[in-house]
Amino acid sequence: MVCFRLSPVPGSGLLMLCLVLGAVSSYALELNLTNSEKATCLYAKWQMNFTIRYETTNNSHKTVSISDFGAATYNGSFCGDDHNDPQIVMQFGSGFSWIVNFAKESSSYLINSISFSYNTSDTTTFPDAKKKGVLTVNDSVGFQVPLNDIFRCNSLSTLEKDNVVQHYWDVHVQAFVQNGTVSTKEFLCDKDKTLTTTVPVIPTSVPSPTTTPTPKEKPETGSYSVTSSNGTCLLANMGLQLNITQDKVASVININPNTTNATGNCHSKTALLRLSGSNIKYLDFVFAVKNDNRFYLKEVNVSVYLVNGSVFSIANNNLSYWDAPLGSSYMCNKEQTVSVSGAFQINTFNLRVQPFSVMEGKYSTAQDCSADDDNFIVPIAVGAALAGVLILVLLAYFIGLKRHHAGYEQF
Repeated sequence: MVCFRLSPVPGSGLLMLCLVLGAVSSYALELNLTNSEKATCLYAKWQMNFTIRYETTNNSHKTVSISDFGAATYNGSFCGDDHNDPQIVMQFGSGFSWIVNFAKESSSYLINSISFSYNTSDTTTFPDAKKKGVLTVNDSVGFQVPLNDIFRCNSLSTLEKDNVVQHYWDVHVQAFVQNGTVSTKEFLCDKDKTLTTTVPVIPTSVPSPTTTPTPKEKPETGSYSVTSSNGTCLLANMGLQLNITQDKVASVININPNTTNATGNCHSKTALLRLSGSNIKYLDFVFAVKNDNRFYLKEVNVSVYLVNGSVFSIANNNLSYWDAPLGSSYMCNKEQTVSVSGAFQINTFNLRVQPFSVMEGKYSTAQDCSADDDNFIVPIAVGAALAGVLILVLLAYFIGLKRHHAGYEQF
């Protein structure tokens, strides 16, 4: 029996399903696999997305991102027995499959390998693909976890092979669950250990401040677009400045639109703009539809090469910026800040985006961010006017009262 549930970020409710899973990219996937006695034998919760680069019939290349796992199934998922190891088997979209293999040792188990398959014969997802058929990417993982521990890795992990980039984060998994009870003892990945096991040092003198980056000039505004089989489906104009803090060292990176490539995809409920360049592996802006009548920036994923040779990567799929009605664009000429995390912010300049309902490759009427300021100015102005009227009424009352007393004094 396979039962699984799809849970959004904490605080927004829980949906339990069996055999069919409906999801969008901002949701965590959660699998609770049970045996014949209906006891949990394998548990997993994670978030992921995929980026696939493929060659087209005109010898160019296109990139497609997969982050919508609606109508997914887990047929073939297996707890394992004396002859076969456990597996998570997931099918989604049109011809996609994803398999995780586990193996057991004497006192530990392995998250052994991950296999991802996609079908380039699907002309909707892979328009003009030169090579047709099912392609499979196999990645050896080899995470070794003590038996009766749950593996946890909240940090972003990336696998790259054969033109496929796989991203995973918020991963919690335990194979070979004992007595039907998922363990509370966590075995952390190295990235999470770095974040959680740093011992605080009590300074004996005034600590040196975090390095402050040299202020940079305003970035150049770039024009970006995403096309689908029906033409242009996403438009974006913006100047971008990345603010990164790593190991107490702050960096500021201005994105040069002249050396930046834009790719992405558009769906009915989600849209992706991916920017990449010489020092940017990827910078993803993921838009979503809410209440069937508005769009907003829901998610940002980034991986950037820093000057010291290290790579800074982070993801946040619980944002709420650039809100506007469907059928319009969002515009803000003043500087804005998108706070992705405490270590990463994006400053935007001369911003205008439209991720849905683009007609003839042109922007629709814009909702200006200054309208938000007007929402505060109007009540303040009305309040000031009412206060002025009240003062005038009080002055008239006291003047009239004074004259009235003066008239009595004449008799």
